[in-house]
Amino acid sequence: MAPKPNPGDNRTRSSIQIFIVAGLCCFFYILGAWQRSGFGKADNLAMEITKNTGGDCNIISNLNFETHHGGEITSTDDSVSEKKVFKPCAPKYTDYTPCQDQRRERHCPPEEEKLHCLIPAPKGYVTPFPWPKSRDYVPYANAPYKSLTVEKAIQNWVQYEGNVFRFPGGGTQFPQGADKYIDQLASVIPIKNGTVRTLLDTGCGVASLGAYLWSRNVIAMSFAPRDSHEAQVQFALERGVPAVIGVLGTIKVPYPSRAFDMAHCSRCLIPWGANDGKYLMEVDRVLRPGGYWVLSGPPINWKVNYKAWQRPKEELQEEQRQIEEAAKMLCWEKKYEKGEIAIWQKRMDGDSCHSKQDESQVTFCKSSDPEYQKMETCVTPYPDTSSSALKNFPERLYAVPPRVASGSIPGVSAEKYQEDSNKWKKHVKAYKRINRLLDSGRYRNIMDMNAGLGGFAAALQSPKLWVMNVVPTIAERSTLGAVYERGLIGIYHDWCEAFSTYPRSYDLIHANGLFSLYNKKCNLEDILLEMDRILRPEGAVIIRDEVDVLIKVKKIIGGMRWDTKMMDHEDGPLVPEKILVAVKQYWVAGGNSTSTQ
Repeated sequence: MAPKPNPGDNRTRSSIQIFIVAGLCCFFYILGAWQRSGFGKADNLAMEITKNTGGDCNIISNLNFETHHGGEITSTDDSVSEKKVFKPCAPKYTDYTPCQDQRRERHCPPEEEKLHCLIPAPKGYVTPFPWPKSRDYVPYANAPYKSLTVEKAIQNWVQYEGNVFRFPGGGTQFPQGADKYIDQLASVIPIKNGTVRTLLDTGCGVASLGAYLWSRNVIAMSFAPRDSHEAQVQFALERGVPAVIGVLGTIKVPYPSRAFDMAHCSRCLIPWGANDGKYLMEVDRVLRPGGYWVLSGPPINWKVNYKAWQRPKEELQEEQRQIEEAAKMLCWEKKYEKGEIAIWQKRMDGDSCHSKQDESQVTFCKSSDPEYQKMETCVTPYPDTSSSALKNFPERLYAVPPRVASGSIPGVSAEKYQEDSNKWKKHVKAYKRINRLLDSGRYRNIMDMNAGLGGFAAALQSPKLWVMNVVPTIAERSTLGAVYERGLIGIYHDWCEAFSTYPRSYDLIHANGLFSLYNKKCNLEDILLEMDRILRPEGAVIIRDEVDVLIKVKKIIGGMRWDTKMMDHEDGPLVPEKILVAVKQYWVAGGNSTSTQ
């Protein structure tokens, strides 16, 4: 029998709220002499909890705001009367994804069409199960869409069982389960020893491949179109698997060159051989030297399976011929073909390939990193320095990335990289004192909105969680390649636009210097509303920035349904950089309060 979702109980949700707010209560109680006069919503809630618990501050150590940080930072212009209050959006917007439309590529609404309201959670929404239980079970209320249980019933993608969805680990191309499929890949590809750490899964479905690779220390960046099969990316994120909404179209995928150890397509229905192999050229761009590309499903083994695929064998034969020709042009070596699986490996260097590419008059790309550039029919040249120095995971997590060692990132030396790593170890240690839930398994999906060299994610590294490292397109340095060389994943994004994901995708969001970066570039209100959209109810936010910027941010947040505290830097009150910590209140469509009833 499928387990009942524990977060669905009002008791569970209430206890989480009590834990979180009681932590705030203890902060108020201990630092009462330092508080300003008057009470906001969080103060009233904290007093209610104090009354109900008898003032017992030992009830919580989870969200523990350390008293030695000096207390809340106040501002003379932070009056309640000046705050703009953001109303809830209509219930029809519970799954609103602003820049995604089934009928077109990523396209964001103009300013006059933006929603300036808070996206509600659906009625009955509950906190997802902790990992690894979430891999197999998702509460029905969180993504109440049954179409996949019908469309993919015989392929074992997902099953509806009472108040939960169950994910058996099946897939169109792995009917015996994802583990058996991965075993077959691992007989050719060195998955076990940490050579393969990062994987790009195109047309991922419900991301079962990524879900089952996790136990083998491989992290997958999975993507699929919005609702080509209803809620597939949403299901992946509810399961606790990295995923974004995306397609291979006319724009380069938002990942750096030479990022992934492996790329994968399981019946993803992408015309790989068409347009002179343009899509395979894009895979080649993001695949590091020595990386692997896996194609399973049509047209592989067309001689045997053309009847099963209900396509003419001549059509399948031609499709495979085009793929083989494009792979040869890219100088990929075919390592394996059996049944419905074929595996190619990209060469370690381009020296042995130059003559072939000269003969075929290959056009080489002038630039490699995308930032929403148009996809071109060109081949990304190999780097001047070899990526063979990349260590196996987990050694590569703190080793100097090849791009740093070679001086490819202006202003970042090996010494600067080590300083950055040490700094983030210190910062994360302080975060864990502030919020003791940070390494408990409570937060599975984490986002770093301005990731830099990935120091925050590296310091947090744990089998309990994963971090989406976002490098803004306006950042001073393009550091995402180094993030991938550490064995982490991430994406380019402009925070003046909405992120390519469903609402309620992340349990915790970290923003370091983000609002200083975007100050006067676009509306800070829009960024905060986007953070609210992608944050789960009762999710947490950590914002680190200059105090004058945080005062502006805190004033906007005052009109949102977040409980906040401003903290001093861990080195003391004289440091102008401060930390704003927030918890998003629980509320759902049709409700006007944080009540769990």
